[in-house]
Amino acid sequence: MNRLSTPWGVSELARFPEDPRDTLRAWDAADEYLLRHLAGTDEVPPVDLGGSVVVLGDRWGALTTALAGHRPVQITDSYLGQRATRANLARNGAAPDAVTLLSTRDTPPDRVDVLLIRVPKSLALLEDQLHRLAPGIHEDTVVVGTGMVKEIHTSTLRLFERIVGPTRTSLAEKKARLIFCTPGQAREPSAGPWPVTYTLDSDAGAGSGVTVTNHAGIFCAERLDIGTRFFLQHLAKSRHLAPGAGPARILDLGCGNGVVGTAAALARPGADVVFADESFQAVASAEATCRANLPEAADKAEFLVGDGTAGIPHESVDLVLNNPPFHSHQATTDATARRMFAGARDVLRPGGELLVVGNRHLGYHVRLRRLFGNCEVIAGDPKFVVLRAVKR
Repeated sequence: MNRLSTPWGVSELARFPEDPRDTLRAWDAADEYLLRHLAGTDEVPPVDLGGSVVVLGDRWGALTTALAGHRPVQITDSYLGQRATRANLARNGAAPDAVTLLSTRDTPPDRVDVLLIRVPKSLALLEDQLHRLAPGIHEDTVVVGTGMVKEIHTSTLRLFERIVGPTRTSLAEKKARLIFCTPGQAREPSAGPWPVTYTLDSDAGAGSGVTVTNHAGIFCAERLDIGTRFFLQHLAKSRHLAPGAGPARILDLGCGNGVVGTAAALARPGADVVFADESFQAVASAEATCRANLPEAADKAEFLVGDGTAGIPHESVDLVLNNPPFHSHQATTDATARRMFAGARDVLRPGGELLVVGNRHLGYHVRLRRLFGNCEVIAGDPKFVVLRAVKR
């Protein structure tokens, strides 16, 4: 639990899910800097928060919780971030209806008087959301972004300038910086380039020929990343995808654009496939990818935005396919992978398989052996390994 002191009081904050071993805070210097600016200084008057306030990309709800008295609208791509916001609002005594929580797939407000932006890691997601919000921005809208210095690049500022209007930055404080953007008269039209599609070549193994759809913010959105390509090349080594295998229930855990789950469905016609991710953009991409290649399979598939395997029944799955992230925003951590592996073990039936691809140096085999009592390398190259663990 963290205590963030703001001009609106002290907020008790935590990430979601709460983990006593997690040393990462639910806020950082960029959040503090923006909140101080909004309250005003000797040189700058406070920002009028009496109109429609929209908070885009608030990572764990620190900004939204501090500003709850102004009834902001939060827009996020993260289910976990949204859950953290709900929990933080509750623990700080905010009324349940004090804040409107929207995902990046929802229709944004018609009018935006104050737009506060926590700069995301994905420039494409920022571009997409600025395009979506642009119709509600007017010439008097106050637009302020925030981020750590290492997160704000020349390309970030050019994006604000191109879609919203003239842009400048503040001086850095505690390695954080603010972005000030003045809505211009002639802004770029609000139609962005997303989603994008491409078709996989013959070197993509089980995914060869699959048409992939990516909404903004998906990792390697304009091409297949090399880790996923390596995974697809060795997917057939699962006994549940081998010729003659019986019906199976397959979980694409942390599905991203759904190419792995779609390739598995192509390899095992008649399988029931579940696509699960904490990103709203990812699950929308996975559904579009599956429907483009297997419309009938998509009709019976499940597309779940949630917290890992939460909501999936115990011992209901035969095969889990997983390419776990090892970053949480800018922080490197194996916390997500650990939770995914434990969740996979819970939902697998006895005899079920977990197939994992990861960078060789991450040492996932150690964790899998502890959890499952077994782990084997079924494919490897100097950078990646594909691991198999079987639930006994």
